[in-house]
Amino acid sequence: MADHSADRLSALVTAALPGARADLERLVRIPSIWADPSHAEDTRRSAEAVAELARGAGAADVTIITADGGAPAVVAHWPAPDGAPTVLLYAHHDVQPTGGDEHWTTPPFEPAERNGRLYGRGAADDKAGVMTHLAVLRAYEGKPPVGVTLFIEGEEESGSPTLSALLREHRDALASDVIVIADSSNPSVDVPAVTTSLRGLVSVIVEVAMLERPAHSGMFGGPVGDALTALCHGLASLHDEKGEVAVPGLVRGTAEGPDLDEATLRSDVGLLDGVELLGSGSVPTRLWNKPAVAVLGIDAPRVAESSNVLLPRARACVSMRLAPGEDALKAQQALAEHIEANVPWGAQVTITPESGVAEPFSLEATGAVYDAVRRAFAQAYGNEVVETGVGGSIPFIAEFARTFPGATVLVTGVGDPASRWHGIDESLDLAMFGKAVLGEALLLAELAPSTS
Repeated sequence: MADHSADRLSALVTAALPGARADLERLVRIPSIWADPSHAEDTRRSAEAVAELARGAGAADVTIITADGGAPAVVAHWPAPDGAPTVLLYAHHDVQPTGGDEHWTTPPFEPAERNGRLYGRGAADDKAGVMTHLAVLRAYEGKPPVGVTLFIEGEEESGSPTLSALLREHRDALASDVIVIADSSNPSVDVPAVTTSLRGLVSVIVEVAMLERPAHSGMFGGPVGDALTALCHGLASLHDEKGEVAVPGLVRGTAEGPDLDEATLRSDVGLLDGVELLGSGSVPTRLWNKPAVAVLGIDAPRVAESSNVLLPRARACVSMRLAPGEDALKAQQALAEHIEANVPWGAQVTITPESGVAEPFSLEATGAVYDAVRRAFAQAYGNEVVETGVGGSIPFIAEFARTFPGATVLVTGVGDPASRWHGIDESLDLAMFGKAVLGEALLLAELAPSTS
C-alpha cells in the first residue's frame, strides 16, 4: 500500500514543486482572455495545455468539453479506489484582460519572479489553482487515495455563462462527494482560509436622453440642460454622505470576528493619502456583508475631444455587489428604480438590466470534511484555518450546490491580499503556493478511507 504519511507527502510535494512552477509559467504565457474574442484561439490553446498536463499527471481519461458556443473546459478522471469518495477539484484557466500592458512592471504574459513572488496575468487567478491541483496529483504519482475529477473551466472571468449547460450535459462525469474550488484567497501568506460567504453581483446600463441632437452650450445653456450632467446627478444619488449605498431595501449584515487593520487595507488597495473609507461598521462587514456600488464606465466625449455643446445622450454602467441573503433580481430592480427616480429635470431614462446575475452565497463550515480540511491546512501552513468572507462573486458555486446537493463544497485558494487579482502586477507568493499544494495533498489523504 502506498505511503501517504505526512512526511512522505511533504517530500513528494517538494519534489513536484519545481515542475509545477515551470508549468505554471508555461500557462501564464498563454493569454487566455476568453472575454476578448481576439483571444479565443489562445483560450483553446490554454485548454489543450491543461489537458496535456492532466494526461501527464496520470489521468485515466481527459476530455475537452464545450456547451452553447462557450469556452473550452477540461475534465479528467482518476478513478476512486474501492470504498473511497470522489473529490472534484475545480479551477479556471481563463484570465482577466491586462488593464493596459504598459502599466505593468514586466509584461503581463511574460512571468517574472521578484522577491519570492511570480508576476503575470493569471499567476494567482487562477492558473495557480490549476497547478495546485495538478501538483497534488503529481505528488501522488497519478494514484491519489480518493477518486479525483479535475474540472478546469474556461470562462469564469466572463461570469461562467455556459456552466449550467455544462453541468447538465456532463452531470454524471462531474458527480462527486466533495467539491474543492480553488478560486479564492487567504488573509495572509501564512494563514489558510476557507471561504464561507461571497457577495452577489448585478449591473445595469443607464441611458439618459434630453435632446434630439447636440446644442450650442452658449446659445441654449441655462434653460436647457445636458444629458451627462443629468446622468451625473442620478449616479451621485447612489451613496449617502457617509458613503453608504443609498438604494433602499437591500440586505445588510455584519461579519463576526476581528476587524481588519485599516492601514494594511489602504496599502493593499493603494488608497491615496487623505482618501476616506466609505460606509460604517467593521472593515469585514463592509467588505463581505454589505452592498457596494460602483460606476464602471461612462459613454461620453473624452476631455481632449470635448466641445462647447450640450450632450443629447449619455450612458453609464453601474455595478452593485450584494450581501449574502440578498435576492439578486430584486436588488437589480431596486437599483434600476432608484437611479430612474433620481435623474432630474424630466430627462428620459432607459435602464437595461445586464445578464450574468450572480447570486450571493454562504455555507456552514461544519462536518467531517471541514474537520479534515482544518487538520490538513493547519499542518501545511503552520497556522489554524480561519473562516472568511469574500467581497467578490463566484456565481458558479451556487450552481454546483444545486446540481450536487449531497456534496460538501470547500472554497479555498492560493491568493493573498498582495496578489492584486484582476489588477496591474498580479502575482503569486511562491512559498504560499507550496503550502497550498501540501495542504490539498494532506486533505486528500484525510478524506481517504481509514485502513485501521
